[in-house]
Amino acid sequence: MIARGETEIPAADINKLIGCINALSKQIIGDKGVTHAADPALMRTVVAFCQSIKNSRQITATFNQMGDLYYKTLDTAARENLVTISADHVDGAMSAPTRELKLNWLKNPVAATTANPCHILTNVRCLSEGVDVPTLDAVMFLSARNSQVDVVQSVGRVMRRAPGKKYGYIIIPIVTPSDVSGEKALDNSPQYAVVWTVLNALRAHDDRFAATVNKIELNKNKPASIIIGGAAHGEAGAATEHVGKDAHGEAVTQLTLQFDKMQALLYAKLVEKVGDRRYWEQWARDIAQIAEREIQTITRLVETSGKHRAAFLRFLQSLRQNINHSVGDREAIQMLAQHRITQPVFDALFENYSFAQNNAVSQSMTSMLALLGEAKTDDDTATLQKFYDSIRQRAKGIDNAGARQSIILELYDKFFRTAFPLMAEQLGIVYTPVAVVDFIIHSVAAVLKKEFTRALDDENIHILDPFTGTGTFITRLLQSGHIQQKNLLRKYTREIHANEIVLLAYYIASVNIENVFHDILRDSGEPAGYTPFNGICMTDTFQLGETREGEDFLDEIFPGNAARVRAQKKAPLRVIIGNPPYSVGQKSANDNARNQTYSKLEKRIADTYAAVSDATNKNALYDSYIKAFRWSTDRLDPEQGGIICFVSNGAWLDGNSTAGFRRCLETEFSSIYVFNLRGNQRTSGELSRKEGGKIFGSGSRTPISITLLVKKPINAPSSLRR
Repeated sequence: MIARGETEIPAADINKLIGCINALSKQIIGDKGVTHAADPALMRTVVAFCQSIKNSRQITATFNQMGDLYYKTLDTAARENLVTISADHVDGAMSAPTRELKLNWLKNPVAATTANPCHILTNVRCLSEGVDVPTLDAVMFLSARNSQVDVVQSVGRVMRRAPGKKYGYIIIPIVTPSDVSGEKALDNSPQYAVVWTVLNALRAHDDRFAATVNKIELNKNKPASIIIGGAAHGEAGAATEHVGKDAHGEAVTQLTLQFDKMQALLYAKLVEKVGDRRYWEQWARDIAQIAEREIQTITRLVETSGKHRAAFLRFLQSLRQNINHSVGDREAIQMLAQHRITQPVFDALFENYSFAQNNAVSQSMTSMLALLGEAKTDDDTATLQKFYDSIRQRAKGIDNAGARQSIILELYDKFFRTAFPLMAEQLGIVYTPVAVVDFIIHSVAAVLKKEFTRALDDENIHILDPFTGTGTFITRLLQSGHIQQKNLLRKYTREIHANEIVLLAYYIASVNIENVFHDILRDSGEPAGYTPFNGICMTDTFQLGETREGEDFLDEIFPGNAARVRAQKKAPLRVIIGNPPYSVGQKSANDNARNQTYSKLEKRIADTYAAVSDATNKNALYDSYIKAFRWSTDRLDPEQGGIICFVSNGAWLDGNSTAGFRRCLETEFSSIYVFNLRGNQRTSGELSRKEGGKIFGSGSRTPISITLLVKKPINAPSSLRR
């Protein structure tokens, strides 16, 4: 408490006073001058909301008594840039004429005789509704509000338009004791309750504000609409000689060298307290129901004879050629429903890329759906439109490629899994940590240089990610620095390839890769007109070796995709990288998540891995990730050799049933590099502790390894390295 004559004034109130004066004057540390540059006029009319009538009267007294004292500590130049505040109190117990008189005083600060006058009317809630002051510049919340409705109504007072008024401001002054760390203050301090209650109320009533909060952790630049700042003149000094040493410590807290750290902590906490962490999951539940209704509608259209059935059968045959022959009616209908629902998502996320109009698969899907006609109900259409508008708002203003990638991966990892869970289960979809992806890319680059004296961006070094998922391996390759700017366009358009079997994942990978490529061009100053990534195919990688002569993707429904597949099959692959699927079959008889059979590939396994195995049970040799090694080994250019590097199930390292696989690696490859990441969570006790955590989170409980294999035209002696 600070003594002022016979009155004791809380030190925190004095510090709030200093902060408010500087905020009202737009003299703010931490906003890089954005506020003053956008709207240089000082604030003149302010309504302040307090906790109680007693507190409101106390704040009024503090502002009036201590304001003059604070001004005297400043030099003339600093003083000229600040408002001169006058405060008054109003409450519901006052007569109507008295309240009207005080409102008129608030509206007319120009009648004051002081320089830069600013009138502040303090109250509890009597000014939160029914008050018409369009010229009101700001509302200040000096204590937490229990009602979101109160907050929204209070904010509504300042959001009215008026001639000459650019913005309405919401000011929340916070005082943090100097002896409390920023982390502790944010976690436990009741002072911050007002911040969270006010901002959560705004988020609940304004989707635009919610999107702004969620973008804080994505964008490099903080939003101009949410300023976390300090008082620019609070350090002037002389004021603290009059108000006491205790006040000095609190008054300058935000002006210490730790201010930047505190600001960063507060932005992060704001996202945690106010951001919507379950955005995609919440939408996914609604969209999953709409997707099921869409599936039912399309099913009714195509299950009877007629033009719809004939068109659908042609479409189904084309899918079987492009993906695999086991695609059934249900899967084809699901893909159509997924496309109809998700195509506008990509239009919303990437308005400048025209993805839906340029992507080969998207074009074919759209044509098929045009034959079937519109299938959604009015209610579903309205829900979907809200979803698309929400995504557009969420993506608007993203200022860097990494942030856009984060949104894409959230869409895949959270929305996709919830909206279409069976497909995720069937394909064992697991997102690869970026650190693992980067390690693989850098390792391959180093070994390619060592073993072949070649670089990843050399001409005719064709690179394939056969199970691309969201395209992380390709995007990180483009960003890795291993592809020089002069070679980027050639690499992107001719020598980088990717396959994906899941429609939505294929779409996400396409836009992810294209987005990164165009961002690199923009960052380098080159013109960045839209160039689609033609190296990606929607296909089943394992099926590529199963086609017979004469049926090699001559396709009327998916001509663009078929052409891409044909081009990839002719490419002399030198590098194959990725994260092969782990799924080894359905978890129950009812989940329909069966894995496919590939007769030629499985015969190759029988003739190689199984043939040299002494194990009685050889089923593990037919797991998806083992198939990936076999397929890739056979796919490398036999004349030039190359490199395979996968992050995969690591059970092959010491399992009895995979001994044949290990033996073949030694005979088929000249160099073998293995990095055992362990992580087997099917163990318990001390053994489980030694295995360590799961690098894929809940996506996998198996041990994990990174395996890099070098195949030269003429095998050199094997050198197994761990």
